[in-house]
Amino acid sequence: MGYNILVTGGAGYLGSILVPELIRSGNTVTVLDNFIYKQNSLANVCSDKNFRIVKGDVRLKSTLLPLLKDSEIIIPLAALVGAPLCNIDPINAKTINHDSMLALFEWAKSDQYILMPTTNSAYGTGDKNNFCSEESELRPISQYAQEKVLVEKTLLERSNSISFRLATVFGMSPRMRIDLLVNDFVYRAIHDRFIVLFESHFKRNYIHIRDVTRVFLHAIQNLDKMRGQIYNVGLSNANLSKRELCERIQAFVPDFIFQEALVGKDPDQRNYIVSNEKIEKTGFKPSYSLESGIQELIKGYVMLQNTRYTNV
Repeated sequence: MGYNILVTGGAGYLGSILVPELIRSGNTVTVLDNFIYKQNSLANVCSDKNFRIVKGDVRLKSTLLPLLKDSEIIIPLAALVGAPLCNIDPINAKTINHDSMLALFEWAKSDQYILMPTTNSAYGTGDKNNFCSEESELRPISQYAQEKVLVEKTLLERSNSISFRLATVFGMSPRMRIDLLVNDFVYRAIHDRFIVLFESHFKRNYIHIRDVTRVFLHAIQNLDKMRGQIYNVGLSNANLSKRELCERIQAFVPDFIFQEALVGKDPDQRNYIVSNEKIEKTGFKPSYSLESGIQELIKGYVMLQNTRYTNV
């Protein structure tokens, strides 16, 4: 028996992969999205009787409250995602990423589960060894990360909540984003054949978009076991520097050239090594490697040859 699930922002990059899988797993899914990118990324599930779509703004109480009424699980994906986009539009970023989330927590009933994705960019530069677990001090740099930290703190005041601190996500989606780091680097390798790296030693963790979907499904199957907790979600064998990432890509695109800048500074100062041990102890293991994702993106970029598919 499945759940009644509300997914806000469900037609976006992640939701376009997650929603069909939620339905396929026997759940009834309602998606609220404002379709700001004019996408039709959920067209393939419109024929399913267990799918409902609502066009609207997550910030409006009159829109959200009726949808919350019958929901057992809420997955809030509606957000302006990423530091560059939030810097361009800070007012909408705050009202969507912060204010609407606090309103959601207030309006949701205590017995409703909220499974929320956030970002491990909140770790900033990590500790002196750049190592981060769920207990590490948070050092968010961008407005996006800072507001995610504040929202997560409020979320965990609810007992029926789970927070996933996602590594940098990669992989193809019907509502594609080329601006994510792996997706961006592979795109540049295919279409430009070169890239200039700033502070190429900075490390990040990575996770395939379909493994993000899998972790939500895993949590739904283990709600009582996992509730009230924060989990890092990433590939434990993919804590890589930007240079190392380029080397992985070069193995599949041999004429890809990358060069380190002698001067200058990366505006995104994230640099950390992330432990995913906690989520792995619950029985979850990623299924998609970085290499398989790179190969997937290379195939996908045969179809995508412009910058329409980005948040910035």
